[in-house]
Amino acid sequence: MCSAASAAADSVLERISAGGKLVIAHRESSVPFSYVDAKTGKPVGYAVDLCLRMAEVVRKKTGMKEMQVEFLQVTPANRISMIEQGKADLECGSTTNNAERRQKVAFTVPHFITGARLLVKASSPINRVEDLMGKRLVSTKGTTPLKAAEQANRERLMGITISEAPDHARALEMVEKGEADAFVMDDVLLYGLAANRPDPKALKVVGRFMTTEPLAIMLPKGDPDFKKLVDDEMRRLITSREIHAIYEKWFTQPIPPSNTTLNLPVSYLLRDFWKYPTDQVPF
Repeated sequence: MCSAASAAADSVLERISAGGKLVIAHRESSVPFSYVDAKTGKPVGYAVDLCLRMAEVVRKKTGMKEMQVEFLQVTPANRISMIEQGKADLECGSTTNNAERRQKVAFTVPHFITGARLLVKASSPINRVEDLMGKRLVSTKGTTPLKAAEQANRERLMGITISEAPDHARALEMVEKGEADAFVMDDVLLYGLAANRPDPKALKVVGRFMTTEPLAIMLPKGDPDFKKLVDDEMRRLITSREIHAIYEKWFTQPIPPSNTTLNLPVSYLLRDFWKYPTDQVPF
């Protein structure tokens, strides 16, 4: 058995060189980073494409042309433990690189910078966090926006009732059904989720950024050779501008399953960050 878990003591590159497979963790509904295409049932997205580039450099480095790539679906609640336990080698989703998580896992150079905002019904009077006083807010279990909302609620005595949803799709549904007044999450994910609804115009994204979130691919901690290979490839993609074509494919062009377009060009924050691509982030 050559799974990631069975050879956790070996480095990823050693395991692949011995005939093992590369395990890529993906998400179910983190549009457009990492999600399951409803028509094909396969994982797709911006982060998935980047991870497939990483798989190619692992193939070249190890000389294992027949290296298998296996996909493993993870949730916001278990994604960190899957990497930590060696059940996946790369987590290709929309995960924020922060100090707390770096105690358990490693991250490569960020592929996106976003911040938490609010998704509400188009008819809602809510335009900012302050408008949530005494209202119902939902976020996804195990995410940084959930923690930020809980902290703001405590510190500002806002009296918000905060619910945890198991995934983004359920949180969105709670807003649509009136079970929550707003859904707090990274704004890019909110745009992606709304764009794929039957009536995208029934929802809107509002408010100032509550957080700054550098999103990056997660890797196992304590595997410097594998991390260097992934970091070098991410830097190459950025400095050669190859990443821009991958970005445009998912953020400025029609995407599956319903061929909607997010219309999100590279932000000034990300453009500035990519001038000096590094895995070191000040959060």
